[in-house]
Amino acid sequence: MSTTLTQSDLPGLKLMHRGKVRDVFDLQDGRLLLIATDRLSAFDVVLPDPIPGKGEMLTQISNFWFDKTQHIIANHLTGDAVASVLPAAVDPARYARRAVVTKKLKPVPVECIARGYIIGSGWKDYQASGQISGIALPAGLQQAEQLAEPIFTPSTKAAVGDHDENIDFATAVNLVGREMAEAVRDATLKIYSFARDYAAQRGIILADTKFEFGTDEDGKLYIMDEMLTPDSSRYWPAEDYRLGSSPPSYDKQIVRDYLETLTWDKTPPGPRLPAEVIERTRARYAEALQKLAGISLD
Repeated sequence: MSTTLTQSDLPGLKLMHRGKVRDVFDLQDGRLLLIATDRLSAFDVVLPDPIPGKGEMLTQISNFWFDKTQHIIANHLTGDAVASVLPAAVDPARYARRAVVTKKLKPVPVECIARGYIIGSGWKDYQASGQISGIALPAGLQQAEQLAEPIFTPSTKAAVGDHDENIDFATAVNLVGREMAEAVRDATLKIYSFARDYAAQRGIILADTKFEFGTDEDGKLYIMDEMLTPDSSRYWPAEDYRLGSSPPSYDKQIVRDYLETLTWDKTPPGPRLPAEVIERTRARYAEALQKLAGISLD
């Protein structure tokens, strides 16, 4: 059965970073321990109620895609057993399916986004300017329409609590250099196209996705953090796709929709979630994991 973990507590390990979802520990030997908790954020606020097992599902779907895409790009996983790095008094069963041991890499300071469909912030930008991240698109596109070719639309990596900003490719070049910008762009589009085609065979549309990359001390490029999860990607059930409207997605949209019914100003502290909203959200993550990877954790 799935475990529930809101915050990891690992005495003796150096906590490097506690994000919205992930806790990162520095093993101080060139490796990190990444733990996906069951915390849930919406509108950049971590909510008081976790989604039981969500961190396990996110980790398992990332691991599935890391394995599937090794022929395209190396990833940050070391393959080392999580139990081998945990403090002696800690129950490894709580972390076995939600944690990974990774290489410690130097992050490339841009979020790498591939869009195959026009939706979300891209749709808003297109309506305002006819462009996304400086890329001019044909006139007359409808919401959720598939683009003729996937596009690379990078953004800044914002600090916790801030919002990422969409940038054009020239700005990405200024941030990381032309060679690196071209390398992450090419990798992003290759991975997206591969995953889009794979998901389509399973009745799922991959509308867009966001990747993070890092380099080792020799400058070799790796994909890192999470990969093609419902938190970092927009997955739609193909059967629910309708041109001109935003299809339901395999993520926390259920939570966002509920929160929009409240008189909440989207600042901390976040409101409590009804049990029914929590369970429906958990079920959506579980369905995505089962459909894409054939994995059931319950």
